[in-house]
Amino acid sequence: MAISVDPAAPDAGPGLSSAEARARLRLDGPNELPQDQRRHLPRIAWDAVREPMLQLLLGAGVIYLLLGDLSEALILLGFAAFNVGMVVVQETRTENALAALRELAGPQALVWRDGRRLRLPARELVRGDVISLNEGERVPADARLLEAGAMQVDEALLTGESVPVRKRAGAGGEPDAVPGGDDSPHVWAGSLIVGGSGAARVTATGPRSAIGRIGRSLATVEAAPAPLQLQMRRLVWVFATGGIGASIILAIVYGLLHGQWLQAILAGITLAMAALPEEFPLVLTIFLVLGAWRLSQRHVLARRVAAIEALGTATLLCVDKTGTITQNRMSVAALKAGEQFLAMGEMAPDLPEAFHELVEFSILASRVDPFDPMEQAFHRLGQRFLADTEHLHAGWALARDYPLQPGLLVMSQAWRAGEGGPYIVAAKGAPEAVAELCHMDAPALEALRRDVARMADAGLRVLAVARGVHAAPDWPESQHEFDFTFLGLAGLADPLRPGVSEAVAACHGAGIDVAMITGDHPATALAIARQAGIAGGGVLTGQEIAMLDEPALRRRVARTRVFARIMPEQKLRLVRAFAANGEVVAMTGDGVNDAPSLKAAHIGVAMGGRGTDVAREAASLVLLDDDFTSLVAGIRLGRRIDGNLRKAFAYILAVHVPIVGMSLIPVLLGWPSLLGPIHVVFLELIIDPASSIVFEAEPEDDGVMNRPPRAPGAALFNMALLLRGLGQGVAVLAMALLIFLAGAGGPGGEAAARAMAFVTLVLGNLGLVLSNRGLESSAMRALWKPNRALGIVAAIALPALAGALALPGLRQLFGFAALDARQLLLAVAAAVGGFAVNEAAAWGVRRVRLTRSAAQASSGNYDAPQ
Repeated sequence: MAISVDPAAPDAGPGLSSAEARARLRLDGPNELPQDQRRHLPRIAWDAVREPMLQLLLGAGVIYLLLGDLSEALILLGFAAFNVGMVVVQETRTENALAALRELAGPQALVWRDGRRLRLPARELVRGDVISLNEGERVPADARLLEAGAMQVDEALLTGESVPVRKRAGAGGEPDAVPGGDDSPHVWAGSLIVGGSGAARVTATGPRSAIGRIGRSLATVEAAPAPLQLQMRRLVWVFATGGIGASIILAIVYGLLHGQWLQAILAGITLAMAALPEEFPLVLTIFLVLGAWRLSQRHVLARRVAAIEALGTATLLCVDKTGTITQNRMSVAALKAGEQFLAMGEMAPDLPEAFHELVEFSILASRVDPFDPMEQAFHRLGQRFLADTEHLHAGWALARDYPLQPGLLVMSQAWRAGEGGPYIVAAKGAPEAVAELCHMDAPALEALRRDVARMADAGLRVLAVARGVHAAPDWPESQHEFDFTFLGLAGLADPLRPGVSEAVAACHGAGIDVAMITGDHPATALAIARQAGIAGGGVLTGQEIAMLDEPALRRRVARTRVFARIMPEQKLRLVRAFAANGEVVAMTGDGVNDAPSLKAAHIGVAMGGRGTDVAREAASLVLLDDDFTSLVAGIRLGRRIDGNLRKAFAYILAVHVPIVGMSLIPVLLGWPSLLGPIHVVFLELIIDPASSIVFEAEPEDDGVMNRPPRAPGAALFNMALLLRGLGQGVAVLAMALLIFLAGAGGPGGEAAARAMAFVTLVLGNLGLVLSNRGLESSAMRALWKPNRALGIVAAIALPALAGALALPGLRQLFGFAALDARQLLLAVAAAVGGFAVNEAAAWGVRRVRLTRSAAQASSGNYDAPQ
């Protein structure tokens, strides 16, 4: 329905001015529920203070005060304050990214301002605004209808009734109206337009709307955690339980052996700080939130966390042709009327008379203010060649329209040409369906098929146009009851989006198939698929799908990648058939009827530009620019996030092993204590930013799109990765302990040996960062990839280490002695030796994995990288 608000209608008008809207927005506040999803600075700081690691730091500081060591206590408290500051910076960055994502995900509204129709964020609506409402959209605010055409609204969110209710326009309305019931002029925020369209004046926004008064609890509903989050929680629980248990046992054993219970508690706190895996949840949160933000920079909005994880496992992309593979910028490229054929590229300045009626009725069969690109193309053609002729009818009134039906791919519109005269009916749609309405005989139908095939083979989308006349007072239920005359064919061209062919080739190289689904003619679909490089295997039509049972459909889709004349309802059957064949399916969609298939797919992808609200709500990803290349870029980034999470996880495991070992082994063997809380805090100041910022910023691995996807259900953090991280940590631990033993008998004694071991540990920590940056290649290759965050971490850690070794005050706090050049070089050599051992082991693992991957690729199986 074309909306044209009548200024003469009661309480209509052209909408508010911008100045009026700003004044009402200041008065009423934004059109959103009263909830504060964003954590501000005080809340972030309070959450940081409540962290277990900070509590352990404060506890250690108190014990040092009881021991009379004021300087050590103040240093620990200073580290605690620095830790809080670092958490606040990281969490603020995360919150800013979340806020940006919420802004992108916010609903939009079509509103009249200053006499113009604008698309604005729904939160900017105010009382008195005139808004446009269309099928598939959520109502953005409580409003009263000014115009309505066959409007039906699903108000189940407010009433619990699943049956849509009918709406009518009304000048008045009860002030105490409530949701529910037919023929009401009121529409309510949060309800869904499931049919028709209209215009309405906003009556209440935000907390004053019906959903604002009774539905505040909706914001408290949380989605189930993603598998990745569950896996991380289990690991955190296991390591935290083991670490806390070990620290309690250590404190008891130390106290019983030495009788120094304050020192025993201090040793237990040190071990707990070393073993507590507080980085795990921090890393997961930052990776997923900043990953979603990075996806948004590539025009892909992640509405659900699980979608980011699933991107690494997708094996099949099912995409719409129009607007996703192609540009959705239709132009009329060919016309066929009677025996005459006209290629528009060869067209003279004037449109030949033989084609005037065909163009005239193609416009009459289109909406007055069209959104559909094909209807826009017909209007542009008419304005160019039929302006100021009797073939354009601005004064005609639309009397009745018949939308597309699942069994009849034709839409018709009936117009009143004048008082007392008959109604003029215009129809357009699939050529075979229009031919059926026109009751073509067999020879004419065969000729039509040849013409359609000729145009479709050229990659054109072909529509047929017909005209009819209706004089009876009652409207028929079906378009079949009109007497139509066939007028001709229109072929519309829609060129491929730039980069689509390259993106399809990249998918094939990554082990991902691409299937194209369209409502077009089979020949058109095949022509576009060939241009895009989508694999053949023939074409399967919606009519053929309707005749297949589920086992037969599964067999057909296993070898078919082009689907034509598909109705939206049939997409759900396709998704289920693909999934039953073992595919991990990403499905695109934009309409109300696409919602079931989007929800059934492993990754539902809604169109952000032309998609409906209900499609976006059912999807886990939204393509903000409706571009297939953006989806492929999102998959590339999803694989990068997948790989970097594995690197960060391996690093966290590896780096905790030497810290735990150097806290525990000396106590068990009766050696002097090697690490205290201050040493662990120093190391944590490297570990936290390295694991959360350095690895999150790590560029993608070479060949990330040249390997098959991770197997569905395969753990991202598998046993092989666990063992590899533990092995790396053991190598650094062994070197640190050896250097301690070697230095204990030299100049400086125990204090010098502790300093040497600590140098080995800090440099070994940086070596673990490099080793895990090159988890899929090698540390030396990873060095050539820029990572600004790593440079910042190293620029802070190395001078801080030098200060702890060189400044007498800091040496005393850390329990170090001054090192000579030989001792320092020996400690550095030990760190390099640990790094070399880890790199040699990694080289062997990569050789084994490459051999196994080659064997698996030949058999068609694939597991996650080990």
